[in-house]
Amino acid sequence: MSDSSPLPITAQDLDLPAFLNELRKWVDIESPTADADAVNRMVDHVETLAKTAGFAVSRAPGTLGRGDILTVRHGPSPNPDQKGILILAHLDTVHPIGTLTGPLPWKEEGSRIYGPGIYDMKSGALMALEALKLARGCGDGPKCPVTILFVADEETGSRASRATTEAEAKNAFCVLVVEPARDGGKVVTARRGSAIYEIAVKGRAAHAGTNSQKGRSAIRAASKLVLQLEDMNDLANGIGVSVGTITGGTTRNTIPAECRFQLDVRLPDAAATEWVIPQIEALQSTEPDIEVQIEGGLTRPAFARSEAGDQLFSYAADMAQSLGYSLIGMSSGGGSDGNFTGALGIPTLDGLGPDGEGAHTHVECIYPQSVAQRTALLANLMLASPSN
Repeated sequence: MSDSSPLPITAQDLDLPAFLNELRKWVDIESPTADADAVNRMVDHVETLAKTAGFAVSRAPGTLGRGDILTVRHGPSPNPDQKGILILAHLDTVHPIGTLTGPLPWKEEGSRIYGPGIYDMKSGALMALEALKLARGCGDGPKCPVTILFVADEETGSRASRATTEAEAKNAFCVLVVEPARDGGKVVTARRGSAIYEIAVKGRAAHAGTNSQKGRSAIRAASKLVLQLEDMNDLANGIGVSVGTITGGTTRNTIPAECRFQLDVRLPDAAATEWVIPQIEALQSTEPDIEVQIEGGLTRPAFARSEAGDQLFSYAADMAQSLGYSLIGMSSGGGSDGNFTGALGIPTLDGLGPDGEGAHTHVECIYPQSVAQRTALLANLMLASPSN
């Protein structure tokens, strides 16, 4: 902030018990990405809440077998002449149906509340909606259009929703992502990009004892390729190339005709992407009579730090200080929909959801004491204007 004036919205403005009661309803609606009907039950619930609160709501049918996309707006639809603030959230989780009645029930224990998807990211998604209510009720409300985009397939790469996210982002002067906080409340100012490949190496089968000279070992050829790929690692500069699984062969005494492996790639910026990706996609074996088939590609572009992004973080950090806590920025190796908007050059601040731990595990939880302050931060950011 440019001065020490008190913020219009504080942590005390959020009714935390009411928030947690509502959050339990969200967690009770299990919504694994692959089950479009289950995710749409979650979309139904959020749509009803948003309409009841008086926001403009639109819903687009899901594609590629995924759930629907829900758009909640305050103010006019943003456009190139009147850009707004875009909030990114997702309603899908990694946890299958039955997790709630099995290994991860809703449980309030000490300073933690447990439940499937509570940290990643149903609490953050609800915070976005509650923050918009607080901002709307403050004076004349937000000075520019505010849009919350709830997507249904973030956990599997956002293939069905990416185009919508990027289209909305082009009419935003900044993007706020309510993915969970990192490492004790840190926010994310950069994320590595990611690529996924499945590589099939094909040779020629032969009896290992009587006709081995006629065989062409796919495993041997694949092993050389694996070492070649692993040598591309440059962890000091944020480049990660990892072969995570490998399978091949049929029997002990058969020269293997096929070997497959899966490759995970992490990329810090566009320059690294332009160097690494072509090398992977041009991969060939030097072994005779070996065929290499490569499927996959870039799934999320790198969201690198930028001057405009740093200014947005500094603005938010000053607000957080006024709310009584310190905001620390960090780079994350994992991806989110913030990768898409950051790669477009739009100032993006990620990890604005609650503090907690255990995402994607059976100990997933939030620290409820972090919710009110962070919701207040979101609400105050929604009151910003492009001139800030």
